[in-house]
Amino acid sequence: MAQLDIQAKLAILADAAKYDASCASSGTAKRDSAGKKGGIGSTEGMGICHAYAPDGRCISLLKILLTNSCIFDCHYCINRKSSNVRRARFTAEEVVQLTLSFYRRNYIEGLFLSSGIIRSSDYTMEQIVEVARSLREDHGFRGYIHLKTIPDADPKLLELAGRHADRLSINVELPTVAGLQRLAPEKSAAQIEGAMGALRHGIEDGRDATRRYKAAPGFAPAGQSTQMIVGADAATDRDIVARASTLYDRYQLRRVYYSAFSPIPDASTVLPLQRPPLMREHRLYQSDWMMRFYGFAPGEVAAAADPATGMLPLDIDPKLAWALKFREAFPVDVNRAPREALLRVPGLGPKAVDGIITARRWRRLRLEDVARLTRSIAKLRPFLIAEDWRPTTIAEAAAPVARPRREQLELFAA
Repeated sequence: MAQLDIQAKLAILADAAKYDASCASSGTAKRDSAGKKGGIGSTEGMGICHAYAPDGRCISLLKILLTNSCIFDCHYCINRKSSNVRRARFTAEEVVQLTLSFYRRNYIEGLFLSSGIIRSSDYTMEQIVEVARSLREDHGFRGYIHLKTIPDADPKLLELAGRHADRLSINVELPTVAGLQRLAPEKSAAQIEGAMGALRHGIEDGRDATRRYKAAPGFAPAGQSTQMIVGADAATDRDIVARASTLYDRYQLRRVYYSAFSPIPDASTVLPLQRPPLMREHRLYQSDWMMRFYGFAPGEVAAAADPATGMLPLDIDPKLAWALKFREAFPVDVNRAPREALLRVPGLGPKAVDGIITARRWRRLRLEDVARLTRSIAKLRPFLIAEDWRPTTIAEAAAPVARPRREQLELFAA
């Protein structure tokens, strides 16, 4: 590793970071260096990839690992101790200089930094915190910083990380405790959740302090997030939805990210041979939005899954699957129904629902009025009533909507 130059290290450690999905930057405080002596960077402006600000703008991040060496041997991780991969390691100062160099070239607006565990959890966390401290204090960097933290590191190090970073995240790794014990026996679910609880209290205390005193230091203003691997163990979609809901409620997370398991070179024999369908990951994100923005309870989302397998359907989205299973809730009258009922109509999002509620104060809405607020009125017709529209039975009308998409068959499929 000592013989690698910076560019070679960057190629290895940027590629190693691609398995980490939890790098969105939504929710951070707005900062810039205008009028501030010695400052550099901001959390605002146009970006080119990968992360999004609260108003939807794209923010580019330098996304790397401090090192892909690790003393742990988690079966699902390509950087595990027994993995036959090329190793590299940055020093804290090299990451600082890379970040500043990329920022000055207008390539990035922030840093996402994670790491394998080297020597010990405390030593690795010290190096991660030093990167953030140096950027903030030595160079006046005011851009976005997201740090992946290590749950069994000293709590004082996690506290220091929160003083310098916009967002912190701790991965729960797998949806179930049994899966974690089987595939990552060196990690503890209780320890992970204990660290997440400590971060929650730190974030709440920081917000309270900044409300009371203007000069009070902030603590991870963009909150915390986590990530779980889908398809590496036997957890069903119903299990994953329940687990995500518990994490949101217990630790006030900004996001739970889902990462479809991908077979890795020299894989352990306890892992599945094939990756799950990528559509499964997509359906879980849709179910996540149902709970966060559409008012669905976890049990309602889980009810859209197959009763026998516990899996969400892949051919239709979970909101439509729920509507077809609970047809007695439809059709919904767009001129009378409350917001909660309108949000359950497949094809209607929060923005369209707010538009309907505003417009119906002035006139009774026809089908064409609803069509102006949505992308496809065909998906909505079976589930709503308008001034000039009333569907036939849901079973008949929804059949074309729920029909699976046509797929091209493989010529030489077995």
